[in-house]
Amino acid sequence: MTWPSPKGPRPVTITVLLVDDHELIRQGLARAFERDDQCTVVGQAGTVAAGLAAYTELQPDVVVSDLQLPDGHGLDVVRGVRAESDTAGVVVLTMHAGDDQIFAAMEAGASGFVGKDSKATDVVSAAKHAAVAPRTFLCTGLAAAMMRRATSPSTPTLSAREEEVLSLLADGLGTGEIAGKLYLSESTAKTHITHIYQKLGAANRAQALVTAMRMGLLDHLAPQRF
Repeated sequence: MTWPSPKGPRPVTITVLLVDDHELIRQGLARAFERDDQCTVVGQAGTVAAGLAAYTELQPDVVVSDLQLPDGHGLDVVRGVRAESDTAGVVVLTMHAGDDQIFAAMEAGASGFVGKDSKATDVVSAAKHAAVAPRTFLCTGLAAAMMRRATSPSTPTLSAREEEVLSLLADGLGTGEIAGKLYLSESTAKTHITHIYQKLGAANRAQALVTAMRMGLLDHLAPQRF
């Protein structure tokens, strides 16, 4: 696909928005995209809120978002973009490239999934794919993940600590209260909560508790907690 030009056809430029709370990562990705003559970075953001606001304002062809953001989850970015557009590409970039994260990204409507241990050129390639096939999920580990899911129990396995945190979430405790109850730092408690959400394919407490109840993970809890 090309645009006409007095000097002949030239490649269409793919506009990209980067969402990551680490400036060094954003700048590194920006340089990788700018080295490709088919791409240009039109904006950067470090939070879910800023990322969605930038998407609404800039309407880029592709959003590349980290999963872990200070004010929420990268899947919130995916869902927010999908609520506005079926044709925008959304690539998830993450340090935690496990099966649960892959399936959660796919179910949220992402166009691609790339681990942060991949080459920057892989992220650029995923973004270019997302621009032309936004509803076709691209992930190098998808086939293996699907095979593992087909041959493993459907109920996710939580660690003993994650079960404790899930129980306290069901009690209605916040992150700070959970940290105090279990003698953890707030950042550690938040990490456990994030892992629970990822394993359950949930974006928030309510979704996590509904999914956990459906899977029988809360059967040992007293009914009055709900």
